[in-house]
Amino acid sequence: MTDPMTAREAIALATDDFTELSFSEGPLEGDGPIGWPGYSAAHGRAADRSGETESVICGTGTIGGVPVVLLSFEFRFLGGSIGERTGARAVAAHRLARARRLPVVVLPATGGSRMHEGMRALLQLQVIARESAITRAAGLPQIAVLRDPTTGGGWATLGAGSDVVLALPGAQVGFAGSRVRPADADPGAYTAEAQLAHGHIDAVVPPGELRPVLGRWLTLLTRPAEGPVPPPYALGTRSGSTSPAESGREAVARARHPDRPRAPAYLDAHFTYRAEISGDRCGGTDPGMLCGFGQGPDGRTVAYAAQCGTATRPAGFRTATRLVRLADRLGIPVLTLVDTPGAANDPQAERDGAGPAIAALFEAVATARVPLTSLLVGEGGSGGALALAAPDNTWATPDSYFSVIAPELAAAILKRTPEEADTTADLLRLRPRDLLALGAVRGIVDGPARA
Repeated sequence: MTDPMTAREAIALATDDFTELSFSEGPLEGDGPIGWPGYSAAHGRAADRSGETESVICGTGTIGGVPVVLLSFEFRFLGGSIGERTGARAVAAHRLARARRLPVVVLPATGGSRMHEGMRALLQLQVIARESAITRAAGLPQIAVLRDPTTGGGWATLGAGSDVVLALPGAQVGFAGSRVRPADADPGAYTAEAQLAHGHIDAVVPPGELRPVLGRWLTLLTRPAEGPVPPPYALGTRSGSTSPAESGREAVARARHPDRPRAPAYLDAHFTYRAEISGDRCGGTDPGMLCGFGQGPDGRTVAYAAQCGTATRPAGFRTATRLVRLADRLGIPVLTLVDTPGAANDPQAERDGAGPAIAALFEAVATARVPLTSLLVGEGGSGGALALAAPDNTWATPDSYFSVIAPELAAAILKRTPEEADTTADLLRLRPRDLLALGAVRGIVDGPARA
């Protein structure tokens, strides 16, 4: 599906109001920096056809009550291509965003760098990437909404370089534009939907839902909670009792019980609404790791990374790392929910880089400047669980355990029979009360307060 929207129609779709920045550029002189024959005439025809003076419109607006700086690309102007004037406008927009402490929203529809300006155009990708990086380093979020098409350097800078990447349905998205792909290339691989499936964008949003979705994202990313997040209360054991597990075997059985509350239930109970990021930006997704931002009852934002009880894939660890680093840059405290039998250990997990992915998450958690809080809600299986646990601020529910390794695997390593796994569980001291005594957790949380 081709996106029929002009740059101004995209702005109207996304914003409550818009004030355009003015640029005193004057008419294009000669045939540009490399003397491309007929460039000046082509530039003039593009202006007449589109009603714009360049391929990007910049200005300020409001989305969901949040003031923003916007950049919207006009594909009818030489394919929305990026030239020197495009780069100069983007620089001005980012500098305005930093001066006013405003988030940046980019609405790209571009085929990439402008051939008529040669390397002078290609170098604008470095200029835009630098300005975007400076803006993000200043603690200001950047959101991209990919329109059709978003290809080439526009995708690799304006799109993929944003903190949160949304796309309109059916948008053509890819580094390779339609005229430079292999002749036998599957066009379905170059769509927003394909990019979502492979972890490169966060969501595909229908046009009618774009403004409220953007409003929610901007509200979440600009209203951080203050201080460490209190650990959520326990949602209850399978029996409704909060009595301590009597043995390691019982603790493991409670954590593995199919009716035990999982991460989605805790997230729903803790947040009034939330929005998820998706994918590791390296080609993978893991549905067993939920990452995003949620609004608490006080209207302030907390970032979360939550394991869902499955073996965590490398893509899940990388997505959590992305979440922690983004939250740290935006000053948003983090809540993690630990619940995994361990890291995935199949051959594909090794090929996908399980070790480096876990190492990166350990580093992100260890170096985060924002406060982190962790709650062990189920299984805490070895390093795959510990990587998501906040040092010195991890709590446990009564239905949980944490262990250096699963009891069955410990028995196998020690050359014990499978029947000895229960005894091994006791020796590992993995119950919540054991974890508290060992200093591995700060406390055991109770259920919700009763009226």
